[in-house]
Amino acid sequence: MLLALHASLAFGIQQWWSRAFLLAHFGFFLLWQPVWLGDRNLNAFQAFVVVAVGLLFVVWSSWWLMALWIAVLFALIGGNVVGGRRGAQRAVGFIAALYLLAVLLMWVVPQLFDGERFPQVVLLFVRFVLPLVLLGVLPIKVQADRASEPMAVDLLYSVLLFLLVAALVLGSFVIKVLSSGDYPSALAQTLFVIALLLLLLSWLWNPHGGFSGVKYLVSRYFLTIGLPFEVWMRNLAEHAQRETNSARFLALALEDMSDLPWVAGVAWRTANGDGHVGARSKFHAEFALKELDLDIYTSWSLSPALMVHLKLLAHLLGYFYEAKQREHQQRQNAYHQAIFETGARLTHDVKNLLQSLKSLCSAVEHSNGHEPGKLQGFMQRQLPQIAQRLQATLDKLQAPNQSPTEMVDAATWWEQIRQRYADRNVAFSLGSSKLEGELPGDLFNSVAENLIENALNKAKNEPGLRVSATLLGGGQMHSLQVRDNGSPIGPSVAEALFAGPVKSQTGLGIGLYQAARQAEWFGYRLSIANNEGGEVCFELAPRSQGS
Repeated sequence: MLLALHASLAFGIQQWWSRAFLLAHFGFFLLWQPVWLGDRNLNAFQAFVVVAVGLLFVVWSSWWLMALWIAVLFALIGGNVVGGRRGAQRAVGFIAALYLLAVLLMWVVPQLFDGERFPQVVLLFVRFVLPLVLLGVLPIKVQADRASEPMAVDLLYSVLLFLLVAALVLGSFVIKVLSSGDYPSALAQTLFVIALLLLLLSWLWNPHGGFSGVKYLVSRYFLTIGLPFEVWMRNLAEHAQRETNSARFLALALEDMSDLPWVAGVAWRTANGDGHVGARSKFHAEFALKELDLDIYTSWSLSPALMVHLKLLAHLLGYFYEAKQREHQQRQNAYHQAIFETGARLTHDVKNLLQSLKSLCSAVEHSNGHEPGKLQGFMQRQLPQIAQRLQATLDKLQAPNQSPTEMVDAATWWEQIRQRYADRNVAFSLGSSKLEGELPGDLFNSVAENLIENALNKAKNEPGLRVSATLLGGGQMHSLQVRDNGSPIGPSVAEALFAGPVKSQTGLGIGLYQAARQAEWFGYRLSIANNEGGEVCFELAPRSQGS
């Protein structure tokens, strides 16, 4: 393309073969141009523009037109060089931009002045040396993937370079005409003025003395470009608050992302499936996150700034998606924990009921027909309580998330618990002469049964063990203490007794943990009041009184 341009300019533009080379140059430009994709169909208007520009090159051969055209080419190529391509491809672009700037300033601009005469050295240099600069591109090897990938043109860089070249050309022309001096002097003066302006702009970009600088003004202006991004962020936050399903949240967020001006479509892959929205284009960027893979397709080639922007979008979406996944996992864990705790609590209640039934069966087996009235009275007292406790267990099973809060008379509950363990070698005592008020029956039943049964099981391995239960307080501030005179609890077991399940040889190892959780819900605290040899005491007390 550039060699054809040089052949059309080096010996003048009025010759017929010069116009032929210029038309060939325009054809090569259409093959190289970074504006339209190579496989894109042109509409009628675009085809008309292509034909009109070609006719313009052929019919109207003007050095002003050539200066404008070379400035456009320099902006397209130079903008890509500044935009960040590296390696051999960047070297090729740099050589092409250097050639265009040289031929523009040394050959095309002087042609704008009437009667301008060129030294023989300049003629030889332009006609025969400058093409060698272009031939220097041939030895440079460019990787196949780099050579085939589309060229990314940064609009801002290209516009700035075009304006700088236009200012240089027009400034040199004006100074040359007004001063009637020579062209090199006018070019030098123009370069000096542009350098001073750039130096002043660099100082105004970030000055001192309280002025915020041009950087702040330009940044505020370019932030308006991010308005679609702000809208997408607001929608993303709304979806995160409204949607609990991670897959549905991801689909809605990506639908909004496909509506962004620079996004043509998005494809995603997760552990649960994949999908896509929008259209797939030639340009795309891949982002591999922890639990999400994204392919973002754009309508044009990706500049470095756009790549950073898309990376920000992808990572924000990835963080929100991972948060949704964690929320789902936490809900599952909470659900499983609720099932586990409910099942363990009900299993322990059934275990206590079975123990009471075994006591009744043992009483019947050892009666041998003696004292039937006493046995009947014992059965009449115990069976209604067992039926009532069994009904309460079934109620828990039907509504596991609803903890019963029924308050019962303290004296009535105390009498029932005494009757329940009347034949189990447990000593019951009151901390006051008169028992008054109410207490949460379900809580005190669960704690008393757990503590007394554990102590009785301990007595199987320690003969002569004495177990006692004491009810303290009055009104709504009752406390329960269960003691035994056996061996103390091991330090490791005592430390983990109410914090989680512990290893148990006679039960599930979770009864006291569930009882402690239940006590906490009711505003009580279950603790070890004393843990010494001959004096092991558990206490259930309101939190204000707990040790």
